[in-house]
Amino acid sequence: MTTIGYARVSTPGQSLDLQVDALTAAGAQQIHTDVASGAITARPGLDAALASLTSGDTLIIWRLDRLGRSLAHLVATVDQLATDGVTLRSLHEAIDTSTATGRLTLTIFAALAEFERELTAERTAAGLAAARARGARIGRPTVWTPERDQAARAMQAAGATPTEIARAIGISRASVYRHVKPSQRSS
Repeated sequence: MTTIGYARVSTPGQSLDLQVDALTAAGAQQIHTDVASGAITARPGLDAALASLTSGDTLIIWRLDRLGRSLAHLVATVDQLATDGVTLRSLHEAIDTSTATGRLTLTIFAALAEFERELTAERTAAGLAAARARGARIGRPTVWTPERDQAARAMQAAGATPTEIARAIGISRASVYRHVKPSQRSS
């Protein structure tokens, strides 16, 4: 029976040390890691950890949110571990799926985590809608200012290519194509 650890941080600026130290102290004989957002599907460290597990092994994680991209993914992963005869231990939540209480606790925590993510999404959407209703512009500010528009159109009228216009006014060629009408473009 092998104990395998899995640790993940979302960005390269974050450190895996805390998780790795805790997993080592909890008895992990091997530790696989990822530096990737939880939303990303491709996580080679998780894939390697799951592939190395066999019946009777234990997967240890720091927190539940390190394992699943979503509630559905977390539940599917835990179900697959159970089907394969693998126990899951989450150190932060003190969950151990080798017990009935651990399995119940995991289900409750996962449901609460999903509920919180949905509430956050709803609050964000409501905040954005309220800001739009007040006339706020949401998103990245445009690089296409009236001054750049005037300069680009003058250069285009003088026969400049979109590439030349983009270089001269300091924006991407795609922005020039997006804002200068096709009938007004030079080749």
